[in-house]
Amino acid sequence: MKQGYIKTAEEIAIIRQGGKILAEVLKQLLSAAQAGVKTIELDLLAEKLIRQSGGLPAFKNYADSPSETPFPTTICASVNDQVVHTPAGDYALKSGDILSIDIGMKYPATDDGLYTDMAKTKAIGSVPQLTRKLLKVTAKSLELGIAQVKPGNTIGDISRAIQKYVEDNGFSIVRQLVGHGVGYAVHEDPRVPNFYDPVTANFKLEEGMVIAIEPMVNIGDYRIEVLDDDWTIVTSDGSLSAHFEHTVAVVKGGHKVLTAL
Repeated sequence: MKQGYIKTAEEIAIIRQGGKILAEVLKQLLSAAQAGVKTIELDLLAEKLIRQSGGLPAFKNYADSPSETPFPTTICASVNDQVVHTPAGDYALKSGDILSIDIGMKYPATDDGLYTDMAKTKAIGSVPQLTRKLLKVTAKSLELGIAQVKPGNTIGDISRAIQKYVEDNGFSIVRQLVGHGVGYAVHEDPRVPNFYDPVTANFKLEEGMVIAIEPMVNIGDYRIEVLDDDWTIVTSDGSLSAHFEHTVAVVKGGHKVLTAL
């Protein structure tokens, strides 16, 4: 596997190709996510669409280390107080739920394929006004973070923009999980926190970097915990959580969202 932060223009073009495909897959999944549908049905659809497009699921069988339990499904399908990393299963969606779908793809499906990563949260049926605000604020915070991406800016500029907007709106940012570099692997350096972190704040953005920015926002407290399946992460206080993510390239004069339709 290649190393380093900087991708070539040709590599970024391939990541963009994969990103457009992934965005279309996620669009179809969100359309299919209706009351009564099981998350495993969405997962099977996701894998089918990714493979038909010439890609491979990035998350299925993924593990950070040999001792870790491999992730069992193509998508993370996190409902309500589940923040991220929930394997798809027999849960049937119902009106009033919110569903976060996090999905990644290797494209093309070859040894030198490149990775993209994205997520969106959808309300299933009718939800309260506060829940609608949570989704709107989380999506907007991602936009504000992306707006800070340009050569010469820092990761701290991204972090501050996201944190300020979220907290000004009365919500909290998850602190134990962060965004990341992406491209040669599912997760790469640098870390991209959604909150101000002095360790990463001064890391300068350079042309050719590709990062996944992914605010995870809770209605209640920011603290989280991992369930017994070793994957599912939930809010410690049981409050709702939303998650939006794009893969973004640092380009001359600014940025390009690689997972946009």
